[in-house]
Amino acid sequence: MTHRITRWWWVRHAPVIGVNGRIYGQDDLDSDCGDETQFKLLANTLPKQAVWLVSHLKRTHQTASAIFAARVAETESAPLIASDLAEQHFGDWQGLTYAELEARRDGAYHRFWHAPATERPPNGESFEDVVNRVAAAMDRITAAHAGQDIVAVVHGGTIRAALAVALGIEPERALGFAVDTCSVTRMDHFAQDASVAATQGANWRIVAVNQHPDALIR
Repeated sequence: MTHRITRWWWVRHAPVIGVNGRIYGQDDLDSDCGDETQFKLLANTLPKQAVWLVSHLKRTHQTASAIFAARVAETESAPLIASDLAEQHFGDWQGLTYAELEARRDGAYHRFWHAPATERPPNGESFEDVVNRVAAAMDRITAAHAGQDIVAVVHGGTIRAALAVALGIEPERALGFAVDTCSVTRMDHFAQDASVAATQGANWRIVAVNQHPDALIR
């Protein structure tokens, strides 16, 4: 039986500027891409000739551009925009400080995140919604680019959702993963052959989670 391996390289965007302790979710804020050493390490770690993805939020575009700029004599195709790989939308909670959210919710919170995975903020989406959204995107993108390297410069919530999908765990448990800015999370998708749907009868292998580029072993 022939297995086709698709390699996903998930990169969380660079630190966001001007957050000031507020929940930003899908607010479109800039990222700080001034750490040249960090981006050189990322440029050397990430594969050549990959399919590049970003969300519709500019902090992912800026981070991808900084990685490209750190390449020496290398050109990359422009990243594809995948809006379904965006961060969780926190609806009416966006712009609140953590203290304001805690007061609004009478102190109820998830120990690692803003709320339990099933709670949907007013006019927003739950983390469980994000997992379902990201699962469909992974399905679609893996089928379209089977057997290739895929570099997705996205968000912490997106990467936690991808881990929930790959590991087949409850969304609530995936909130326990730490995903630092500019870290790399690696996973391989195995399909039996090109005719098999992206995740049907297939397996995922987790290679690395929340690895900083100088520590990632390929």
